[in-house]
Amino acid sequence: MARRIRILDTTLRDGEQTPGVSLNIEEKTAIARQLEALGVDAIEAGFAITSKGDLEAVKAVALAIEKCVVTSLARAVKSDIDAAWEAVREAKKPGIHTFIATSDIHMKYKLRMTEEEVIQKTSEMVAYAKKYTDYVEFSAEDASRSRKEFLYKVYEAAIEAGALMLNVPDTVGYTTPDEFGALIRDIKANVRGIDKVGISVHCHNDLGLAVANSLSAIMNGADLVECTINGIGERAGNAALEEIVMAMDTRKDFYDIEHGINTMQINRTSNLVSSLTGINVQPNKAIVGKNAFAHESGIHQHGVMAEKTTYEIMTPESIGLKHNDMVLGKHSGRHAFEDKLREMGYDLAKDDLNDAFIKFKDLADKKKQVLSEDIEALVLDKMMSPNEIFELDSYQINSGNKLIATATMKLKKGSETITEAATGDGPVDAALNAVERCIGFPMELDDYKIKAVTGGKDAMGEVNVMVRKDGRRFSGHGVSTDIIEASIRAYLNAANRAYSSSAAKNGE
Repeated sequence: MARRIRILDTTLRDGEQTPGVSLNIEEKTAIARQLEALGVDAIEAGFAITSKGDLEAVKAVALAIEKCVVTSLARAVKSDIDAAWEAVREAKKPGIHTFIATSDIHMKYKLRMTEEEVIQKTSEMVAYAKKYTDYVEFSAEDASRSRKEFLYKVYEAAIEAGALMLNVPDTVGYTTPDEFGALIRDIKANVRGIDKVGISVHCHNDLGLAVANSLSAIMNGADLVECTINGIGERAGNAALEEIVMAMDTRKDFYDIEHGINTMQINRTSNLVSSLTGINVQPNKAIVGKNAFAHESGIHQHGVMAEKTTYEIMTPESIGLKHNDMVLGKHSGRHAFEDKLREMGYDLAKDDLNDAFIKFKDLADKKKQVLSEDIEALVLDKMMSPNEIFELDSYQINSGNKLIATATMKLKKGSETITEAATGDGPVDAALNAVERCIGFPMELDDYKIKAVTGGKDAMGEVNVMVRKDGRRFSGHGVSTDIIEASIRAYLNAANRAYSSSAAKNGE
């Protein structure tokens, strides 16, 4: 009988530590619900001690999730553990994940602690967390660069204090598959009481080996693997959930491993995380990149047309991709639209459904065919723009190759209407300058990305921006068949985040 591997997703914690990513409560909750639909066993929802906002976001996820274990990360410090428990205590299955570094370099330069002090702290803080909940996971940070004999002692202390899961992190992506597999085997052979607990692994991708190292650990006895959607995370990111799962699925003959992931939800989950974080998936990304099931070479095309398995080792349908879509247009009714949303896996509240249908009809007037990707873009745009303070009313652009671009912008803020005009180096620059004059504060544009949601001249444009205000970065997202309007909406989305953050900071 195949062995069952558990999956912990840390997109909402380690994934959110990707530079430039900052998710609000609504976005974290939306991703968490999709992760539950995907079938993960546990969700690491955040690092509660880092801020009041993160604590509240973890708490919201804990309340929203029914089936998964929900954990919060905590250093081996009482205040961290207290905050973690405050955040997850109302979850159906709460857990605390506490950690302390065990490598010589971390103990010397970061912790400034001796081996004895680290062992003592491990024992005390695991026992402290255990008072709150049975599910306590302990991580030896930088385990792959730690001396094995010392690592064994730390893990034994954690087991004796009540930890149920021992995590072996490759914190800086330093190890290799053979080394990491051997480390897991050695831990299983040399740590007293290891048969009473589970072993989890958490691999980073600094050398591009995170997935390979995770799979090696699984083959050598790991019980749980920690990963993120699209492999996002600190520096070069984490092991990608979709790659680990599809490797086990596609090569069942080799791995003989079972898991609880509904692979049909992989593509949807990837799209949601990409849209809400503002991090585009590279085209040649394994499993979820747009080229993953594309064939341009004549030899490849001929082979696939004759027999798909000549060049496709897995089917696009297995990750939730569909090539045959029901075409929706301006003559489509509400029932057809609702059926399409349900088919796509979206269950919207009545008000959100009404709003989405209105936007769909507006789009249908501009496009001959509205595809699934267009509808998904509209729904995700709504998810990313809750409770906007500044809303776009109208705009007018005057531009040409021998004219100074000018934009007139009209925004609404509650019952107030704000109208301003500005010039710029091109129509987009002018429009964004006009937005800044309306909202009353400047922002620095760090990044601007635009892509077509679908093909054709009438394709919807999706714009993702990253702005900086008061030393903090905020992402913004907008969609429209007009790229200038999409740019304005993305900039406004970022401005609303910046405004809300500033208001919260000032206690407003």
